[in-house]
Amino acid sequence: MNGSIIRIGLLAIIAIAAVVFYAMTFVVQQTQSALVLRFGAVRSVVTEPGLYFKLPAPFEQVTLLDNRILDLDLPAQEIIASDQKRLVVDAFTRYRISDPLRFYQAVNNIPRANSQLASIVNGNVRSVLAEASFTAMVRTDRSRLMNRIRDDVNREAARFGMTVVDVRLRRVDLPAANSQAVFQRMQTERQREAAEARALGGQQAQEIRARAERESTVIVAEAQRRSDEIRGEGEGERNRVFAEAFGKDPEFFSFYRSMQAYEASIKSGDTRMVLSPDSPFFRYFNGSTAQRPATPAAGTAAPAQP
Repeated sequence: MNGSIIRIGLLAIIAIAAVVFYAMTFVVQQTQSALVLRFGAVRSVVTEPGLYFKLPAPFEQVTLLDNRILDLDLPAQEIIASDQKRLVVDAFTRYRISDPLRFYQAVNNIPRANSQLASIVNGNVRSVLAEASFTAMVRTDRSRLMNRIRDDVNREAARFGMTVVDVRLRRVDLPAANSQAVFQRMQTERQREAAEARALGGQQAQEIRARAERESTVIVAEAQRRSDEIRGEGEGERNRVFAEAFGKDPEFFSFYRSMQAYEASIKSGDTRMVLSPDSPFFRYFNGSTAQRPATPAAGTAAPAQP
């Protein structure tokens, strides 16, 4: 009986000791720092990870703070740039708690720190960007502006025990109404440029068409002239050959031309002719006694048709 009581007493003592040990110790992780508070006042600051001792509550309490980089998304705000353009700016920042004691004394916790830091960042974004143009924010000087905002915010955040790692402008754009007006203006400008391009193209097409028609007329006229020259030369050569042939044998030439005239005039389906039987046209149908035409004088051209 006494042994059981002793065992129960030992277990109770061990349990009480475990509870007291748990109440008097705390663990700091690698990503944390701790503030030991005695009746609300800071007794010590722990920045190294490990197991530490403290008085049990309510004498001492421990507040753990996150040492990792924290994100803060800021609401979009409208600003007026130096070129009088109204812009919508959406920014965010990253920071860490660099001085736990000052951080606790200034803002006490992360939600209040986010509120204070958001006001600081918004004010600096507004003041820095108000001195820059829309083109500088969007294209030419954006990196320098963000670095300047970060440095200005860092100087003010240091009194709260925070270090700002980065400030970024996620979006810098015109308001929706302005964007629609800019889009319509750009669309009108593109339509005007397209109309000018079409008009210029039509003018160039007319010039090319007129030049082509002029060149075509010149080429056709030149070809017609050359054709007439060649035709004239051919006809002259033909007349020369006919004259030479007629001069060599006028009787054969007269007979050949008469045969051509018979072939051209006496065709199938059209043989009606009103001529007297003793017409000179049929002189070669009257036998060998046909009257021959008179021999032309030397140097005269042959007749075109017998």
